[in-house]
Amino acid sequence: MDLTINKNEDALTLAYSQVKQKLAAIYEGGGKNAIKKQHERNKLTARERIDYLCDEGKRFIEIGAFAGYEMYADHGGCPAAGTVSGIGYVSGRQCIIVANDQTVKAGAWFPITGKKNLRMQEIAMENKLPIIYLVDSAGVYLPLQDEIFADKEHFGRIFRNNAKMSAMGTTQIAAVMGACVAGGAYLPIMSDETLMVEGNGSIFLAGPYLV
Repeated sequence: MDLTINKNEDALTLAYSQVKQKLAAIYEGGGKNAIKKQHERNKLTARERIDYLCDEGKRFIEIGAFAGYEMYADHGGCPAAGTVSGIGYVSGRQCIIVANDQTVKAGAWFPITGKKNLRMQEIAMENKLPIIYLVDSAGVYLPLQDEIFADKEHFGRIFRNNAKMSAMGTTQIAAVMGACVAGGAYLPIMSDETLMVEGNGSIFLAGPYLV
C-alpha cells in the first residue's frame, strides 16, 4: 500500500469538502434572513431567477463564485461580489447571464463587483455570446465609491462596453426586477432591450433619500 497516495487522497478529500462548505455559505448571499425578506417581497433571489430563466435540463456554469471572498469584512462582506454570473442556455442559445444579488447590500456595486461584471462582458465579446442582465441594484456602494470609478478597468468601463457590444452586434438584454438607482440605472438603459417587472421594476438616477 502506498501511504503517500492515501495521504494525498485524504488531503484532497478534505480540501474538496472545505470548498463545498465555503460555496454553501457563498450561495446564501446575504444570509437566510435576507433571502426570507426577498421572498416576503414576492421576489426571487438571483440564483432562483437564473434557475427559472435557463433551459430545463441544461446546467448553468457559474463563473466567479469566489470573487469577493473574505473581502470587505468591515462592511459586512460581499459574497460572490454581490453578483451571480455564468454561462447558461436560454431558448436553446448559449448566453452570458449576470444577476445582481439583492440580498447582498441591496445589490449595491462594490469595487470587486465592477471587476466581475467587466470580466463577464469580456467573455461575451470574445465569444460573441449574447448577455442577459437581471438587474436589481441599489447602485454604487457609497462608502467605497472613491474606489469604484478610479481607472479604466473599473465601474465606468461597463458602460463603454455596453456601447461597444451594441456596435459589435452582441445582443444585450436587461430585465429590471427591482429598484435600479444611479449607477444601477445606466446599464439597463444602455442595453439593446430592457424589460421591467410590473409593480417591482423601477429606474431612476436619484430620489428623495439620496438627494
